[in-house]
Amino acid sequence: MKFILITSAVFCATIFTAQTKQDSIKQKNIQEVVVIAKKPTVENKVDRTVFNVANSSILSGNTTWDVLRMTPLISIDNNDVIKAEGESVTVYINDRKSVFTGKELKEYLRTIPADNLMKIEVITSPSAKYETTGEVINIVLKKLENEGLKGSATFTNSQSTKNSQYSNLNLNYHRKNFTQNLTGSYSDNTSVSKTDNENFLYANNSLSLNHSENIDKNLTPSISTTSELELNDKNNIGFIFEYSKSKRNQNTDSYGSNFLNDQFQNSYTKNQYLTGSSQNLGSNLFYKYYDKVKNKILDLNMGINYSGVSDINDHITNFNTAIIPLGTRIIANNQEREYYLKADYSQPIGSGGSQLEFGGKIDFKNNVIPYDYLNLADNQWVFDNSRSNNFHYTDNLNSLYANFSKTFFKKLETRIGLRFEHISYTIKQDVGSIEKSNSYSTLLPDLLVKYSLSENYNLSATYNHNIWRPYYSEFNPFLLPGDDGTYYRGNMDLQANPSDRFSLKLGLKKKYFVSLSYFFTNHDYWTSYVVEDGKTISTPTNFDGKAERYSLSFNTNQTFLKNKLNINVNINANYADNSDFNTRNNLNAKNYITNFTGSTNMSYTNLFGKDINLNGWVGVFTQNNGNSLGNKTNIFHTISATKIFPKLEMEATLRLNNIFSKPSFDSTTYAPIGTFRTASVFDWYGVSFSLVKRFGNQKVKENTKTNVEKDSGGSK
Repeated sequence: MKFILITSAVFCATIFTAQTKQDSIKQKNIQEVVVIAKKPTVENKVDRTVFNVANSSILSGNTTWDVLRMTPLISIDNNDVIKAEGESVTVYINDRKSVFTGKELKEYLRTIPADNLMKIEVITSPSAKYETTGEVINIVLKKLENEGLKGSATFTNSQSTKNSQYSNLNLNYHRKNFTQNLTGSYSDNTSVSKTDNENFLYANNSLSLNHSENIDKNLTPSISTTSELELNDKNNIGFIFEYSKSKRNQNTDSYGSNFLNDQFQNSYTKNQYLTGSSQNLGSNLFYKYYDKVKNKILDLNMGINYSGVSDINDHITNFNTAIIPLGTRIIANNQEREYYLKADYSQPIGSGGSQLEFGGKIDFKNNVIPYDYLNLADNQWVFDNSRSNNFHYTDNLNSLYANFSKTFFKKLETRIGLRFEHISYTIKQDVGSIEKSNSYSTLLPDLLVKYSLSENYNLSATYNHNIWRPYYSEFNPFLLPGDDGTYYRGNMDLQANPSDRFSLKLGLKKKYFVSLSYFFTNHDYWTSYVVEDGKTISTPTNFDGKAERYSLSFNTNQTFLKNKLNINVNINANYADNSDFNTRNNLNAKNYITNFTGSTNMSYTNLFGKDINLNGWVGVFTQNNGNSLGNKTNIFHTISATKIFPKLEMEATLRLNNIFSKPSFDSTTYAPIGTFRTASVFDWYGVSFSLVKRFGNQKVKENTKTNVEKDSGGSK
């Protein structure tokens, strides 16, 4: 298979500063030249890959979600699930875990302008500090340090199948020891998708076909603010507040047909219309002590997070074999609440370069999903008392961790960590008074070793033991209709999924990196299907059996033409052995799978000396998740040109998204009872135009970290 990889984001040239000195003996001017090296666009470290995007043309007119899609090692599927190297991830923002997942996380990141980004860290081997179920993405935002008021305003118009608009105002005020940041945004987005489903059941040789077309419209205002006060050169306090609200309208028209032994049985048309709103609120009160001389850090955090969804979802189905349509109305008012207290501390041990880091967190969640069901009868909605219910989920997750880092004879760098987690949770539904409680403890060790063979060659090894816990809604036993004629139901007996990952990385001349990793799990959970009362129901199910994945990757970042041209290339070869997994779960799927994936960024700065920046990105990914296998390779690409007007402090960007091929996903889920294929085409294509107006001095600095966090195991 051949594929083209092109893209990245430009990151600076070199700054020269000259200063004149006068010799006391000879009256002679001596010019001293200071060269300040800039970070490359992509840095490879032992446990992470860092995508440095600050001041890059890739940011102009984009949101954080857009830049995340273009980050090396990252892929995002049609359900907005973010993966790194094909593995599930946990998202952090400024080293603070995000409360959002899935589509909620997407909508939240779309409210953060990319102009605020400093870098994106893809942490493939996270330390015990991180509350993670796999790999970690840490989104680091800029911190403005210059005096006075400054900021930017962004206006974007995008045209694909429908037209969408996005606007943002970002203000930052810094005065002596006080910093205040305020960001407000408003988006009016309309997306269109088309999906084909093909469901085949082995038992009765039945086939169901469905085609649906969906229009989804979202109006989303949001605001976030950060206040930080430096009490002195070692002590900071601050408060973060984030709020967004979305008004949503979704309309789906579908038609389907059913066959038995290749004989037509019936057909139907279905309309699904959803209207509702959601709101998300996050808060964080923090205190930070940082002794720069002794490299000691104490970080205390406490906060409350809230998410709520209220919607009315109508499903009306007309069969060709029946005169009266079938209708279901579902009224939801979901509430999610989280309360937490977290402490982290780190300091050097002795004078030999050792570092100790430890901390813990107390976390409480209280969520409720009430559903009211109504049936359509004589064109009237009638309340269904037998199906209406309330689902409750509460948990308490307590954790402790410790990391110890030490360097031996200046060449061997080590880090060992251990995380302890104890969770107790209760799930129940009101009707029938069904209640289940469970609690268990988990130890999560990790190890990092790096040996520098020479200045230009180093070899590192990492190990992580992880656990992936079910999301609370995956326990919800309520039966919900889907658009394709099937139904969805959670599983109150769902168990967590442990996994292990080993990796080796070879660094050559600080430009070329070759990685080899091995991942396995013996007890996973994925989507399966059952048939009850003539209904085909998808549900999360635990699968026993060993699943193994091997990955070989190559990454390089190169600069040419006096640092004006920057190219990053990432190529991966992945091999999966699912033979035991398939045999033990009676899955008629491929036992051995080989995939080639990759991405590349290419940026050119100041074309023809006219303040024009060019950027291109191509990503090639295959959608394989457990018992769901991709039937095709997805190719995404973006081309953009940015014109900078220095005197006006403005930027104009024209961006072409996926203009040569429309993004599509095509995968088949293998279950013991049959196969379920889904092929979707999205309108992630078209053209967009953005204007950015800046004001004030835009000088920034990174958020403070310890040297251990910065280096993460050694040289770049």
